[in-house]
Amino acid sequence: MADPTGRGAVAAVWRIESARIVGALARYTGDFAMAEDLAQEAFAEALVNWPRDGVPTNPAGWLLTVGRRRAIDAFRRRSLRDEKYAVLAGGLGEGGAYSGGPPPDADDVLWEADQVDDDVLSLMFISCHPLLSREARVALTLRVVGGLTSDEIAKACLVPTATVQARITRAKKTLGAAGVPFAAPTGPERAERLGSVLSSLYLIFTEGSSPTSGGEVIRVDLAGEALRLARVLTRLVSDEAEVHGLLALLELTAARFPARTGPDGEPVLLEQQDRGRWDTAAIARGRAALAKAGEVGRGLGAYGLQAAIAECHAVAGSVEETDWNRVVQLYAALGTLAPSPVVDLNRAVAVAMADGPAAALAIVDDLAAGPLAKSHLLPTVRGELLARLDRAADARAEFDTAIARCDNERERAVLTRKRDNLRA
Repeated sequence: MADPTGRGAVAAVWRIESARIVGALARYTGDFAMAEDLAQEAFAEALVNWPRDGVPTNPAGWLLTVGRRRAIDAFRRRSLRDEKYAVLAGGLGEGGAYSGGPPPDADDVLWEADQVDDDVLSLMFISCHPLLSREARVALTLRVVGGLTSDEIAKACLVPTATVQARITRAKKTLGAAGVPFAAPTGPERAERLGSVLSSLYLIFTEGSSPTSGGEVIRVDLAGEALRLARVLTRLVSDEAEVHGLLALLELTAARFPARTGPDGEPVLLEQQDRGRWDTAAIARGRAALAKAGEVGRGLGAYGLQAAIAECHAVAGSVEETDWNRVVQLYAALGTLAPSPVVDLNRAVAVAMADGPAAALAIVDDLAAGPLAKSHLLPTVRGELLARLDRAADARAEFDTAIARCDNERERAVLTRKRDNLRA
């Protein structure tokens, strides 16, 4: 009897197992781009077969078997060396080319835990290769490691599906032309490439946590995908402090998600959030990851320092009870390790809480001619500080500027409300 839930089963298995399947196929074929295409073909075949014939007893093995058999077909068509064909076909037994219909349940396909981990790790390093643009790394990571479809990635990145498909295609061609091997790098190259992986996951999470445009305050699905991949990475690379530091940062930030929106979906600022709604389990996981970062490293890195700042908020009963002096110190350390005008702007906010708005305003004014000159963030903070200094007219002007520059509808509404409250 046909299985009416087959399509849902395909989607669920794909989301969970796609990275392993693509990784295994890349290892078998030695061709990352080909492996991703083969996995997509197996996925399409499952969409046809599973609703009709039922979900196989070993769904991931089924997909892998189809992918491997299609690889053999491809090598036959390309008339590649018999030796390479023999290597690929050796583990499949008899049966030859896949000719349609459901293949065996593939219970004979064994997943060696260590090999699977190596495959997924290699997949992460390839998807986040420094040769690729930031946008391409994000798209490729969400596709081959996260298992998202092109439509889902397009929705997540707020771009047309065709744009996502073009980015992925160009990325695979770039990697192929450069002859990037399917393997996790070692030595100094590993440190360089690991930074690219962490940066990509952080970018995905940040866009989910604080969308740059659109009408949502938080895009939980996108942030959750980055968090899931960060958890996978800590399991695969357990000896790197910054891997645990990033996970700690994401967990502690996500812990505040339940309190960041009100009943109508409007943003709720930190000082008004009901801290009883914060996810205590996520806070515990984040603090444990931060402690692990301290254990395996020689001091915290940039992600670890940001996680330590998030921990200051997580353990405080209120804004007033937050250890703002420690937050200022952590931002100062972060600014030395990873200089950024955004870090300086956040340090100014902390200084305002620790030492008053006048001291913070001097820091903000120094940033006026820098990279944040056209951002809505700078006038937002400046408007807050001027309001606290009872300079209402100046504050309103800053909020007007921030509103004009802000692309997020919900955030724009908050800024408008602040400006109007000043007028009142």
